Amino acid sequence: MGDDKTGAASNFIRQIIEQDIKSGKHDGRVATRFPPEPNGYLHIGHAKSICLNFGLAVDYHGTCNLRFDDTNPHKENVEYVTAIQEDVRWLGYDWGDRQFYASDYFEQLYDCAVDLIRNGKAYVCDLTAEQTREYRGTLTEPGRDSPWRDRPADESFDLFRKMRAGEFRDGARVLRARIDMASPNMNLRDPALYRIRHGVIHHQTGDAWCIYPMYDFTHPISDALEGITHSICTLEFEDHRPLYDWILDNTPAPCHPQQIEFSRLNLEYTVMSKRKLTELVAAGHVEGWDDPRMPTIAGLRRRGFTAASIRDFCERIGISKSDNTVEMGLLEFSIREVLNSHAPRRMAVLHPLKVVLTNFPEDRTEELQVPNHPQDESMGTRTLLFSREVYIDRNDFREEAPGKFKRLVSGGEVRLRNAYVIRCDEVIKDAHGEIIELHCRYDEATLGANPEGRKVKGVIHWVSVPHAVEVEIRLYDRLFSHPAPDAGKDGADYIDHLNPDSLRTLTGCMVEPALTGAVPGENYQFEREGYFCIDSVHSTPARMVFNRTVTLRDSWAKMQQKQRVN
Repeated sequence: MGDDKTGAASNFIRQIIEQDIKSGKHDGRVATRFPPEPNGYLHIGHAKSICLNFGLAVDYHGTCNLRFDDTNPHKENVEYVTAIQEDVRWLGYDWGDRQFYASDYFEQLYDCAVDLIRNGKAYVCDLTAEQTREYRGTLTEPGRDSPWRDRPADESFDLFRKMRAGEFRDGARVLRARIDMASPNMNLRDPALYRIRHGVIHHQTGDAWCIYPMYDFTHPISDALEGITHSICTLEFEDHRPLYDWILDNTPAPCHPQQIEFSRLNLEYTVMSKRKLTELVAAGHVEGWDDPRMPTIAGLRRRGFTAASIRDFCERIGISKSDNTVEMGLLEFSIREVLNSHAPRRMAVLHPLKVVLTNFPEDRTEELQVPNHPQDESMGTRTLLFSREVYIDRNDFREEAPGKFKRLVSGGEVRLRNAYVIRCDEVIKDAHGEIIELHCRYDEATLGANPEGRKVKGVIHWVSVPHAVEVEIRLYDRLFSHPAPDAGKDGADYIDHLNPDSLRTLTGCMVEPALTGAVPGENYQFEREGYFCIDSVHSTPARMVFNRTVTLRDSWAKMQQKQRVN
């Protein structure tokens, strides 16, 4: 795939835009929009659309509107509007003064509907929802005309006016387009344009309306009113494009945007359906929309993903017209790439085991200056405090171990990161035989570079006992244990595939004191453990809680490969 003149990776949408600019179509303008429905939080799939629409506007010196598709008020609220605004801004995009709501156009949409009625292109239908489905036909059989299809225009207009006035109950009547009940495209079989909704307070219009336009009617007209040039949406709307064009061709639209479809993002080990995400929240399977296991932008942000990593991920997967499923490993690779370069290093002991350095003076504390990043001097240094007692991770010690074990063993040596080589002399156990303490000696001559001829098998991390800060650490993993949890095979429901180990909470963890000033939004590499951040919800100054963003390596893939081999 080549690059276009903007320097971005080329794709078929950019090629269309390039050709339109070259031909002078739309006077060379590029105007896109991102039109979310405020009925839930945005997820990683929306991030792909955000990066595409706003990115095109930036690259072609155009505009991108943020427009809320608020035509279904019983599922929408201001919380979702605010969350969507925050997510788009966090990803690095700005809509300026171009924030709109579909409800801004309710009066114009009503006028367009009246125009269709007057011209014989729409009618009020009295069929029930069930009858409408029966009359619609199937993919192999044409539909049947509604008994009300030939209702006179004046009568339909009068009924439509009464619908707006609130004179009919919900579901009693709908306004339908008069197109073609025999069309092979089901979307053209006299689709509904308006339905009645009583008893709902709209978050923008209050109780001013009791009829609401359907998405397929609202969207093209909203695009035209805003002067959108390229209306970019996902592939499920490809069959809706003839209706999009029909609406614009049969209403007094000021322009005719071009609808272009691209493949939506399907990601392994998660679900992208808003309905299913809502169910996860409502049923308490997760803490909320911003649970770090959720594929929502808010959840990824709380987990420690950066905006740059998500933009990088969206760039890597590219834009195409072919549906495919992206490996979760690619998203995790993107965050590792970003954090490897930008995250300061710190030491944290998740499973503490005390080590007493018997030949280190009891009243002595050393200050060791160490780099915040081993490859980036511009990130400066920090002070590590070293004392007679240190914590190491319990997993870094074995009384006896095979030769491949390159950490501390009884009678063996290991280097403490940025400090000294130590030798284990004695293992202290409790009455139950559990190891509770190690007695070791340190070699004062081994600070810094290894002396010539001195060989040490491995390097482990540590924290000084008297200076350690106790924290809680949450180890997040994939929410589902199946790569396609909502595929529905073998009668399994997506809930059946929830990963019982998607969250493990560790208490009594010890971190170096340099982390006491950590705040949400900062990322750290806990050496040899992974990338972590402060939890923005549960952490307090008195009780720090760290979330694991991602491991240092794709351990999940290795585990799955091992299971397949076994």
